[in-house]
Amino acid sequence: MKKRSVSIAGHQTSISIEEPFWQALRTIAASRGQSLAGLIAAIDGERQAETNLSSAIRLAVLAWYQAKLHPDGTEAPRSVNSE
Repeated sequence: MKKRSVSIAGHQTSISIEEPFWQALRTIAASRGQSLAGLIAAIDGERQAETNLSSAIRLAVLAWYQAKLHPDGTEAPRSVNSE
């Protein structure tokens, strides 16, 4: 588990996720032409209040890879909100 500090909307927050998720986030950010902090801020802005940020990040990474595997929508990616 890697813990890193990121600035979101002008405030620092710590995020603890596994290294493969950090690597995936960097890949996704680069593919979108975003900074890592910008991508995390976007995920933060889309998550439901009851979903913690680390979980929302993992779900967003999963959804991105699901969309890559099923670009025709045969298996729709889940939203970034947990149940």
